[in-house]
Amino acid sequence: MENRMNCGSNGCKHLKGVKCDVENCYYNDCATHCTANEIAVGPHGADSSGETLCATFKPKAE
Repeated sequence: MENRMNCGSNGCKHLKGVKCDVENCYYNDCATHCTANEIAVGPHGADSSGETLCATFKPKAE
């Protein structure tokens, strides 16, 4: 996929230009990069960034 790139020695891939600070998200890896194939942000009627949510969020297994 063109918008993904390798990072670090562990070979993980992340979405170029997408940063994630949510440490307990399954897709957060490689120094706070998002490793999901794609992301979904909503809701549709948000008026500010504070009203948005990452619908791709998935908790890490404990």
